[in-house]
Amino acid sequence: MTIVGIVGSGPTDILPKFVEYQSKVDYWIGADRGAYTLLENNINIDFAIGDFDSITMDEKEKIRRAASNFKEFTAEKDETDIELALLQAYELKPTKIMLFAVTGGRLDHTLANIQLLMSIKNRKIDAVIIDQQNQVELTLPGKYVVEKDDEYPNISFLPITDRVKGLTLTGFYYPLTDETIFFGSTRCISNKLLLNNGTFSYSEGILLFIKSRDLT
Repeated sequence: MTIVGIVGSGPTDILPKFVEYQSKVDYWIGADRGAYTLLENNINIDFAIGDFDSITMDEKEKIRRAASNFKEFTAEKDETDIELALLQAYELKPTKIMLFAVTGGRLDHTLANIQLLMSIKNRKIDAVIIDQQNQVELTLPGKYVVEKDDEYPNISFLPITDRVKGLTLTGFYYPLTDETIFFGSTRCISNKLLLNNGTFSYSEGILLFIKSRDLT
């Protein structure tokens, strides 16, 4: 099992504690300023990728010296820096990709990065977006086991297709059996597990599976 961590240029004040993920990630990729974020957190940079238009020349030189691989692109390009980082990640044949610092800034960037989860899933690779308050995964029809996570206790399901059919939730405070929910519905927001695990399943559509927590 190979896990790749990608760090983007999003706000660093909503990053989770990297120490919780360092032992899980096999390769770290910094996309643009994300490479400097890795440097600041004393994490080895396996790949630094991007146009590096959001950092100073001095910061870029520090990244160049620290990174095992440094790949600079022109600012005028078809792919975003995160997309370039994903292309590099695919070459590493990962089973899972963790994306950090890709939320919390510009809304267009956040939404685009969430949509990128679909392109990752199409390659049969698991992926999760992680920040201090949320973990976001895209799922396709099937049955899934959800483990209780005290750090992210709230669980929500958001349809991103016109409808999701056959949604069944077991082991949740608010259970469902073979329900159809529609795009725009808030019915499956803020659920919780009753015990240490539960399951959800559905037969048609695409769901965002979100674990979150309230900051105190």
